[in-house]
Amino acid sequence: LKIPFGVIQIGKSFRNEITTKNFIFRTREFEQMEMELFCHPKEADKLFDYWKEQRLKWYQDLGIKKENLRVVEVSKEDRAHYAKRQTDIEYHFPFGWEEIEGIHNRGDFDLSNHSKHSGEDLKYLDEKSGQKYFPYIIETSVGVERPLFAFLTEAYQEIKGGRKKIKNQKSKIKIKHEAEILLKLDKRLAPIKVAVLPLVRNKPEIVKKAKEIYNLLRPHFSSQYDEVGSIGRRYRRQDEVGTIFSITVDFQTLEDDTITCRDRNTMAQERVKIKDLVKSLKEKLEN
Repeated sequence: LKIPFGVIQIGKSFRNEITTKNFIFRTREFEQMEMELFCHPKEADKLFDYWKEQRLKWYQDLGIKKENLRVVEVSKEDRAHYAKRQTDIEYHFPFGWEEIEGIHNRGDFDLSNHSKHSGEDLKYLDEKSGQKYFPYIIETSVGVERPLFAFLTEAYQEIKGGRKKIKNQKSKIKIKHEAEILLKLDKRLAPIKVAVLPLVRNKPEIVKKAKEIYNLLRPHFSSQYDEVGSIGRRYRRQDEVGTIFSITVDFQTLEDDTITCRDRNTMAQERVKIKDLVKSLKEKLEN
């Protein structure tokens, strides 16, 4: 391996917390993902700043608004003992700002101490210059539950009266629904991509066709089949869990092999031929 190179891993971490507190922000067990980037000491500051920007872009790319993120440079007195430099990325939760990721310049603390106590020479030899040195380590460290909470917070919306205004044509009185919940997750984060909904469940031919379409989609997308309740309630139920597309199988499906594809964000609906459905959904999810 040649410098610079990185190691990325994710897994369970355990912390000897005497007192757990502050919801998910201080627990004894959590999922942790980290990157350790080994680099030349002279490149450390530049790479630190690069990864700080990349990590900010990552959160924004997955749907977090720029104004809900901030970078806090941690002072020498407050940062970890091993860190030459430390920056925290914080998210503005409804209850205030909280750290969701830490970025550290660990210097040569790790390798120099391992070398000292093991007796092994862990210096890196640069073949071109002949220089030997302990690589510096730039680290990004994330407790996965924290950004997950941030993504859910950012995506959660309550729309008073619902998104669709219903007007009674006779009385001209507007009828308001109760608050409608929408989980507007980025399509890469949404746990369910597609739901298949038969328009009614008391027509065996419609239910049969809906289950055929569900089995068609399952190998390609995380999918769900839902036949309980009115079609409107099922749409709203899927909106609440962030399902991106709802596929409705109706009486027209039996006539011309088309379905209705409903978009979670816009509620727009379009007819799509069953034979084109997998391709159409893949294009929508990838764009």
